[in-house]
Amino acid sequence: MPELPEVETTRRGIQPYVENAKICSVVIRDHRLRWPVSDELASLSMALVSKVERRAKYLILHIPEGYIIIHLGMSGSLRVVEPEAPVGKHDHLDLQMNNGKIIRYNDPRRFGSVLWVENWKEHRLFSTLGPEPLEQAFDTEHLFKQAAGKKTNIKQFIMDNKNVVGVGNIYANEALFLSRIHPKRPAGKISKARMGKLVKHIKETLALAITQGGTTLKDFVGGDGKPGYFQQQLSVYGRGGQPCITCKTTLKEIRLGQRSTVYCPKCQH
Repeated sequence: MPELPEVETTRRGIQPYVENAKICSVVIRDHRLRWPVSDELASLSMALVSKVERRAKYLILHIPEGYIIIHLGMSGSLRVVEPEAPVGKHDHLDLQMNNGKIIRYNDPRRFGSVLWVENWKEHRLFSTLGPEPLEQAFDTEHLFKQAAGKKTNIKQFIMDNKNVVGVGNIYANEALFLSRIHPKRPAGKISKARMGKLVKHIKETLALAITQGGTTLKDFVGGDGKPGYFQQQLSVYGRGGQPCITCKTTLKEIRLGQRSTVYCPKCQH
């Protein structure tokens, strides 16, 4: 599933071809995504895109009449292609730009969405989202206050979008390892000092993943069709049963919240 770094990589990939360009037309080949593709999109013509924004794992295209919200779901991608590029089986939607490029939405599993709204900030999808992890609002004070009295394990706590957005499974594993915090430790039992380390490593892990173009796991590629390379930097995720890079202890793999969780039983406590 594309996580925050992959979505940010996609945003940066399409931005030069979309921002300050006009959507000449929208070609919808299949409305059947997680929610039906908004019919209003088909009527767009010469709509100027003033900004391409990301909030959590949603991409938001600003045009005078409203906003296009795009979510990549579990296997979706947006790619910049030429008009003569052949249409694939899962290419469900095209934004045809006035600069000659096409922004093509592909989604084999159809768990993503392409919606049209008049005011994205008031939409229900965004009403309960916490702060962005790379912005100043996400700091030690915020996370420590949110965790006060919580019995939820820290891994699921930081993956809850109400506390902070965009810390997906891969990056939660990595940040907890770097912070030396056991993933099953109750969030409310973590000291403020250790919470500060976790905030620091969440920011650093996500920032590094973005510079590497995201993590390529199965389906994901960026807007230019190229894979990300952060997978080569992974310390624990996907390495269950292998030696810890720090102490050589065998890494353990368990399930938390139905998600694969890998940690070092010696380094993390």
